[in-house]
Amino acid sequence: MNPCRGEKRERPDLTTTVLRDARELRVPSSAPPRTEAIGALLGRRLQPGDVICLSGTLGAGKTVFSRGIGKGWGALPDLTSPTYNLAHMHRRARDEGRLAHIDLYRISGTSEADTLGLDDLLDGEHIVIMEWPERIREALPPAHLWINFELADAEGRELVLRAQGSRFTALMDALQRDLETSG
Repeated sequence: MNPCRGEKRERPDLTTTVLRDARELRVPSSAPPRTEAIGALLGRRLQPGDVICLSGTLGAGKTVFSRGIGKGWGALPDLTSPTYNLAHMHRRARDEGRLAHIDLYRISGTSEADTLGLDDLLDGEHIVIMEWPERIREALPPAHLWINFELADAEGRELVLRAQGSRFTALMDALQRDLETSG
């Protein structure tokens, strides 16, 4: 089946099926609370220097997923959409770790993103979550985790994770194990 030729692509059951091949992990989510819970599982495993790129249409669940990452990581305060501020900085009490949540929707390209101090945020000391990273693709570090949010229906999503680099391949493997044990 080829969706580019107008053929309909079959979707997996959006409750439990997790599909994996050597290049990507596909994780279904039937509702926003599940999307947030998947984000929380990922958030528990993040380390300084990790870059998570979230791509999808408006309303696809990127900010809900980010909020879950923040909860799993222990962010203070809770993550909210940084659309009008472009970037929100978060910390966590237990170790003063730092997490940057960036929304690039209003950015026209890499040169404009440089005014945000993107290089400083990608210094290896922060965890960085980027919404709309395709707007600055050429400025992304070579190692990152790209997550595309595909709409399945009004509530359902399929999260398609693609790891770039060994750190993110290991992170994706760990997330798959966590998903299998969490149900």
